[in-house]
Amino acid sequence: MRVVVQRVTKAQVSVEGNVIGKIKEGLLILLGITHGDNEKDAKWLVNKISGLRIFSDENGKMNKSIEDIEGEILLISQFTLYGDARKGRRPSFIEAAKPDIAVPLYNKFIDLVKEKNIKISVGEFGADMKVELLNDGPVTMIIDSPEK
Repeated sequence: MRVVVQRVTKAQVSVEGNVIGKIKEGLLILLGITHGDNEKDAKWLVNKISGLRIFSDENGKMNKSIEDIEGEILLISQFTLYGDARKGRRPSFIEAAKPDIAVPLYNKFIDLVKEKNIKISVGEFGADMKVELLNDGPVTMIIDSPEK
């Protein structure tokens, strides 16, 4: 699994002009799933993200987690995170998991975030989504689950 984590002051996602998910301060997470990913990867990433100290403390140092600030998460499925553009001009997406593998893991990721008592909003898996955000910092990180 691969995530792009962006610290935001606000974010929202729309499908066909309708806002379906919206958060205030927190994290926008783009989630990519590849072949061989499993529930262990999802648990590892949720634990990593929930404890990641990328929010400012009272001294302006990145020392607080999303749990510490009681922030929110907007989760967006993003198969293009596994796009390979090294050859040619059109990316290959063969490393992205098919929906029969990706959807259950996406849903498991959501459940794991909820188990941490972090408020979560989500996009619509497989939909053409419009994502708006106000990146804070900007702070953006790419995190891959450990190699198998």
